[in-house]
Amino acid sequence: MSNLRPNTLRESRHPRSAELYQRACRVIPGGVNSPVRAFRAVGGTPLFIARGAGAQVFDADGRAYLDLVGSWGPLIAGHAHPAVLAAVTEALSRGMTYGAPCAAEVELAEQVVACYPAAEQVRFVSSGTEAVMSAIRVARAFTGRDLIVKFAGCYHGHADHLLVAAGSGLATFGRPSSAGVPEAFTACTRVLPLDDEAALQELFQREGARIAALIIEPLPANHGLLPQRREFLTRLRQLTSEHGALLVFDEVISGFRLARGGAAQLFGIAPDLATFGKVIGGGMPVGAFGGARRIMARLAPDGDTYQAGTLSGNPVAMAAGLATLALLERESGWERLEARGAELERLLRPVLAQAGFPVHLVRVGSLFWLSLHEAGAPRTALALSERERARFAALFHAMLERGIYLPPSGYEACFLSLAHSSADLTRFAQALREALAALA
Repeated sequence: MSNLRPNTLRESRHPRSAELYQRACRVIPGGVNSPVRAFRAVGGTPLFIARGAGAQVFDADGRAYLDLVGSWGPLIAGHAHPAVLAAVTEALSRGMTYGAPCAAEVELAEQVVACYPAAEQVRFVSSGTEAVMSAIRVARAFTGRDLIVKFAGCYHGHADHLLVAAGSGLATFGRPSSAGVPEAFTACTRVLPLDDEAALQELFQREGARIAALIIEPLPANHGLLPQRREFLTRLRQLTSEHGALLVFDEVISGFRLARGGAAQLFGIAPDLATFGKVIGGGMPVGAFGGARRIMARLAPDGDTYQAGTLSGNPVAMAAGLATLALLERESGWERLEARGAELERLLRPVLAQAGFPVHLVRVGSLFWLSLHEAGAPRTALALSERERARFAALFHAMLERGIYLPPSGYEACFLSLAHSSADLTRFAQALREALAALA
């Protein structure tokens, strides 16, 4: 069968999405506003979503799907949760934006600081990329140094100086992984492999006095789900402290999802700076970065490090974040999410054991990943082979046909929410059993 035929069949089942995509391609590059949405990794026409409710989304053709994407993480309470909608509606009635301080941003900042002890002060921005970009600027100002260390497989947004991949060798000069990024912009970025203490030690011995900050996703979740050893993260804390560099935890995904205090609480490690997003926006575009008062004091207007944003601290977004955090506290959200994740794991283990090709479940709390790496789920960034990518594409569409919406990439993690019921998890497990049997 040609590559065109299955796509045509899929489009025939989603004519409205196909029509919207054709229109979008004329006025939006690639027809999407974020590349993974284009379905390039799995083939076919991307679904255009018309609405979401609880644990489900509904496409433009009226089809319902159990949603395991959750807008890539922020919808920890599910789609259109009544308490979040009520808070947003009330805030909207008072105006959409002021360009001036409001009480809600103070209240949300107080909540973040109370939940995340390493952050004595926070500043709100409008995205995770913005949060990381600003945190790095503050780190450089505070230390008076230029070099930044990141890890292959960790994504920190699309700021130029962090959009780099590892080259040959254990520690490399950053090389841009996108057109339009001059090498001069990444010359002060060093890239290390995850879970490699020898490479880490060697880099700090060689350039420790020049390193401003080391940034890591404490639970890498953008190249698959790659849980790190507590010992490795502890070594990061030790080396940065010894060499006068700052440790930055990128908790845009893990923050307020894994636990009240994010991955920092889970691992018992306090970073110098942390970045947040997703959950604290409750579905609205929000980011934040925070840290010790002595570091954050470098920010304007008190300090000499400039950072600003017209929509930062937007009252509607702050209301959504406040309502989401209040809901998590009120309903023992983190405990419930861990229980849901454990329940799903129990359901999936026997299903995956019967698969006709390797499928590995990686789960931490309400985050999980179906790894199709034949050699087993990795802990470092490892590319899927052509055969493994083809298997994931087939699995994605087999699940879609059964009403399950997975991330359209074999490298992306899935998200559970408070809206996912035991019946939803059973439905997911049964669909996966059927899809794997059909593909075998």
